[in-house]
Amino acid sequence: MNPRILFPNRYPALASLNRMLRGAKYKDAKFFILLDENTYNNCIPLLISRMPVLEQSEFMEVPVGEEAKSIEIASQLWGALLESGADRNSVIINLGGGNVSDIGGFVASAFKRGIRYINVPTSLVGMIDAAIGGKTAVNFEGMKNQIGFFHQPDAICIEPDFLDTLPGEELTCGICEMLKTFAIANPEMYAILSNQIATGNVALSDEFIKECVMIKEGVVKQDPEEKGLRKILNLGHTFGHAIESYSNIPHGKAVALGMWCSFYLSVNKLGLDKKVLEDYGRLLPSLVKPVRYNLKDTETILQLMRQDKKNADGLILCVLLQEIGVPVIDVAIDENEIRDTLLALSKL
Repeated sequence: MNPRILFPNRYPALASLNRMLRGAKYKDAKFFILLDENTYNNCIPLLISRMPVLEQSEFMEVPVGEEAKSIEIASQLWGALLESGADRNSVIINLGGGNVSDIGGFVASAFKRGIRYINVPTSLVGMIDAAIGGKTAVNFEGMKNQIGFFHQPDAICIEPDFLDTLPGEELTCGICEMLKTFAIANPEMYAILSNQIATGNVALSDEFIKECVMIKEGVVKQDPEEKGLRKILNLGHTFGHAIESYSNIPHGKAVALGMWCSFYLSVNKLGLDKKVLEDYGRLLPSLVKPVRYNLKDTETILQLMRQDKKNADGLILCVLLQEIGVPVIDVAIDENEIRDTLLALSKL
């Protein structure tokens, strides 16, 4: 099933979702709104003002950030659903960023062998990436997204008005993910966004957001369970997830660092124009503070990368680029190349 994606066109996206939930398909549904403290404080008024159908919904709150993505939190949410009489007609509305949509989708995937859920992303990362694609997961043993399901939402509601509630760092994380998306699929927009970052004047247009959504939706439709093409969306993530876990850097910024690592390896292994790496290296300090890793640090990061779920047959695999817009999946990199890359990153 391909989810319905709602954009603000003639009507606000939330108003369109309200009409959808008043339809016959949801006549017997009981709604549960999953949120964290940030979205409870900042986003509920907008949601309810445009979606009166949800006025009688029950709230379920999770911790802010990656702490929400655990088996323990999932267990608590399953218990809350049971206590509230949730059945297979129930619907979870995930109101929040990527962590909320991940844990909410995971809980929906397993409860009574799968109930419906709808993603209402409130962060830029959520709107252009995390809320799309049906990947649901929790972290395990200190590693990202190790346990999960593919379970598509009924709908994804993209309402840019929620971006007004975000702090600057969260917007920057979304810009990093946006740049990644354009790097794999739209060289023209990659150049435009890169220039805006360089000049310190990023315009988060609805056009940028919609293009990112369409790129990811198109890839997911062709490869819903990440057997091949969908792997291109992991550009920067093999290094990025390990850096995120080790250095406690927000996901989007860790991906930005991971992209530099992928570009660096792409120059050496696939002949990517070195100017692409140099230009990106000049942008990077505008997105994330430089990191400084010594040999001991690289060994710990390497150990985390060995556990990456995208690896196969004992090989660490990366997405690299032949050029902007031409990604190559499943490129094996050896451990000395990883050490060299991380030490080179530390010299920026």
